[in-house]
Amino acid sequence: MKRLFDFTIALSLFLLFSPLFLVLMLAIVLEDGFPPFFIQKRVGQNEKPFGLYKFRSMYKNSEGKGQLTLGDRDPRVTRVGYVIRKYKLDELPQLINVIKGDMSLVGPRPEVPRYTNMYNLEQKKVLEVKPGITDWASVKYMDETELLRQAEDPEELYINQIMPDKIKINLEYIANRRGVLSDLGVLWATVQKIFVRERSS
Repeated sequence: MKRLFDFTIALSLFLLFSPLFLVLMLAIVLEDGFPPFFIQKRVGQNEKPFGLYKFRSMYKNSEGKGQLTLGDRDPRVTRVGYVIRKYKLDELPQLINVIKGDMSLVGPRPEVPRYTNMYNLEQKKVLEVKPGITDWASVKYMDETELLRQAEDPEELYINQIMPDKIKINLEYIANRRGVLSDLGVLWATVQKIFVRERSS
């Protein structure tokens, strides 16, 4: 049921937003050339790696300078990238991941291997389910990049505080999930949080 829900909604949204996809791809290419997409290795269900799709929001070859993004003042972020990150539009290509079956609409956000290698046995339980585009942790930490930007040591803050809290939230989701209705609640909360952030900014 969840897979059918994911596939149907993801395909419908992909078709609906296809004109926006073309506009964003053109804007990215005009500012910083090809490619318009950024594919990053993430850890999926049962620790299987996959390529996560995003619209490229940074200048080319920026990932080698760090995997945490430090808000709108990060010099690696392009002008187009700032806009698409603000409205979470850089995440839209992950609809392709959902259609392919790599991801679900709702589930623990997939991490890069660098961070999943730090998980203890209990924390690794989040890797037993399919990762998602959004989750309750994403709703809580919608302003994560700003928190990291303000931190004296962003990496230390992420590893020792934010990441463990996200995992705790996701373990609670896994233990208490109730299917499509609970996923709809997460999706609605995500959309609301994005618009609340915009009105308050």
